[in-house]
Amino acid sequence: MTDPVRWSGVAADGAARHGVMTTPHGDVPTPNFMAVGTRGTVKTLDSEDLRRLGADIVLANTYHLMLRPGEEVVSAVGELHGFMGWDGPILTDSGGYQVLSLDPKVSEDGLVFRSTYDGSRVELSPERAVEVQERLGSDIAMVLDVPVPLPSDRETTQAAMHRTLRWAERAKRAHRRPDRAQFGIVQGGALTDLRAASAAGTAAIGFPGFGIGGLAVGETPDERNAAIEATVPELPTSAVRYVMGLGDTEGVLAAIARGVDLFDCVIPTRLARHGKALTWDGDVSVKKAAWNDDANPIDSSCECPCCTNYSRAYVRHLHRTKEILGHRLLTLHNLHYTYAVMSLAREHIAKRTFEGWSAAVLARRAAGSHDRTVD
Repeated sequence: MTDPVRWSGVAADGAARHGVMTTPHGDVPTPNFMAVGTRGTVKTLDSEDLRRLGADIVLANTYHLMLRPGEEVVSAVGELHGFMGWDGPILTDSGGYQVLSLDPKVSEDGLVFRSTYDGSRVELSPERAVEVQERLGSDIAMVLDVPVPLPSDRETTQAAMHRTLRWAERAKRAHRRPDRAQFGIVQGGALTDLRAASAAGTAAIGFPGFGIGGLAVGETPDERNAAIEATVPELPTSAVRYVMGLGDTEGVLAAIARGVDLFDCVIPTRLARHGKALTWDGDVSVKKAAWNDDANPIDSSCECPCCTNYSRAYVRHLHRTKEILGHRLLTLHNLHYTYAVMSLAREHIAKRTFEGWSAAVLARRAAGSHDRTVD
């Protein structure tokens, strides 16, 4: 049986690779970034905004959607695609990462925790996570894993890694929808031997794609890069490689250089709500006093709706007065920038100029030509 999600290569430049991920709801060129729509929405945007920005795929979260409105509601109104009014690919995270912040009871059976909405008792097993995601109808469902905070001792990290492997086997057996895909997750903390063992074990179970989980949680860039380097060689070259929760430009470009295809992160949207704009010259606060009467756009080279139509002075005013439009415009800008990074990365991999281009981007951002003084 042909898997509903497949990856095929287009070009490579060293370990960096450009390809196409085929899904039931369309093709996704890689490397690519998934905007985070935790509760079925990317904050302040709708599906038409995402289409205009050039989004190819979005992410939603199983944990939140199973609690509110409930997977049965989503299923009854056209699954996630109909519910969100989004006809492109959707990936759902299993929710394990979010649940662990609630200090759940963890056993071999699964997780037991209290709902953040009403305090009710909730159980989430590997099988239940599969059931919920199949009712949500996402194109790609992540298995339930056991991430650990960093740093963690070797015994804790190894135990979580082995449990994640056992849960992945259970999730694979519970998978019922041949029209939807399931990705495994690699764990192992910052310990490269555990990462390699986890990757080899998860690959042996057999998935069309693999999340590299448990990163972007406080480790150093060197630790993260080493973990990725230990993981990638153990995964099938025909499978999608996805670093979960990574979205800063520096981290993403380093991961692409090591052969990663897919990313998600709240950084573009969360920074927007905190008044920060992502630019090729570094991240800049819109609270800069010098912007009070500045008629220029945030970035004169940017063609996003914010930079095309509005001044720095206006965006600063919106943020300072806590207008929702300020959050929306900055979110449009930050995602436009993030998608541009991905598009250019693909272009330069195809031209075999990725390394030099990436180095120039990082140098320009590090130089940070913007004055970051705020009032």
